[in-house]
Amino acid sequence: MKKIIALLLVVVMVAALFVGCAESKKETEAPAGNKTETKSKTETKGNEDTQAKTEPDLVNGGMKVALVTDVGTIDDESFNQATWEGVKQYCEANGVEYTYYQPSADSTDARVETIETAIGAGYNVIVMPGYLFGAAVLAVQDQYPAVNFIAIDVGAGDLTLDYTTYYDPAPNTLCITFQEDQAGYLAGYAAVADGYTKLGFLGGMAVPAVIRYGYGFVQGANAAAEEKGIADQVSIKYTYGGQFFGDAAITAKMDGWYADGTEIVFACGGGIYTSALEAAKNHDKKVIGVDVDQSYIDERFVTSAMKGLSASVVTALTDLADGKWNGGQVQNKSLQEGDYVGLPTNDRAWRFNTFTVEQYQKVYNELKDGTRVSSADTENAPTVAIKVDYIQ
Repeated sequence: MKKIIALLLVVVMVAALFVGCAESKKETEAPAGNKTETKSKTETKGNEDTQAKTEPDLVNGGMKVALVTDVGTIDDESFNQATWEGVKQYCEANGVEYTYYQPSADSTDARVETIETAIGAGYNVIVMPGYLFGAAVLAVQDQYPAVNFIAIDVGAGDLTLDYTTYYDPAPNTLCITFQEDQAGYLAGYAAVADGYTKLGFLGGMAVPAVIRYGYGFVQGANAAAEEKGIADQVSIKYTYGGQFFGDAAITAKMDGWYADGTEIVFACGGGIYTSALEAAKNHDKKVIGVDVDQSYIDERFVTSAMKGLSASVVTALTDLADGKWNGGQVQNKSLQEGDYVGLPTNDRAWRFNTFTVEQYQKVYNELKDGTRVSSADTENAPTVAIKVDYIQ
């Protein structure tokens, strides 16, 4: 009898132990519905719970958009501002919460930290303008698979850590680039067609987007010069400032150009236009803007070689909300895909003397339908009949 009682006590104790373990497990496991949408850097890649797509939530109103600025601010009158305006336009029209963050320093670590701050605040769509985000994209796209990243002007050549090994955008990342050579071509063509024969190109840093602008500018100027039969009379001074802002040294160089007879300078690279504009005022000369319509800055801006930064952001956000996300690819926006590059044609911005909007539209349409061709090659300077002085 004693043995039976002892045996029963053992059975009861074992059963109690199992019940206690089960209750303990229930207390430490988070309910499935409360799992976070983002994934910390310490979590194992490939965790199926964090791989769930966010599109259904976004479609049903769960989108929260944050812009993380490149070097500069959202009122830089150039790249950041135009991208921000696209975010603002879409979000205000669709009742979507939005904000922006500015990194504390010009470094990949600072950009990644800022992106993670935005994600930590609940923003699940991150818009990043500028090629400098290439390395940051690689740092976050796999770590946060439930967040959608839109990288503007980040091409295949920017998705690298060492410029030896290159990576593809993840399914939650969409990279958008532009065929800036077409916009540059239109600006160069218009300038020469309007009567300018001594031109200048002041680039920021010699990165692919800026090079495409510059080489397109050379090609367009050459095309107009050959059509007018004045190729031997047209020349371009061509240089890069090595930065995206103006300073005394760059202003001094532009002063020298204008004093030497340069009539108009295509200032291509964020805030570097300030040096060209200051020098143009000193010599009563002209400037061509870039990225956005910069005619409102000063009357000396004859035109601007634009790309559809705002439009591309609106398109990407619209597609995402409509369940048509195009992640995992690099999209190139050219005239063949839509009106993503060109010159402003409104009355305020059109400051050519003889070149008309109708003449411009003809050249624009020929580039669009392939009758005219602009090369996007950034490795080789275009072979042209006009004189181009490449200055270090």
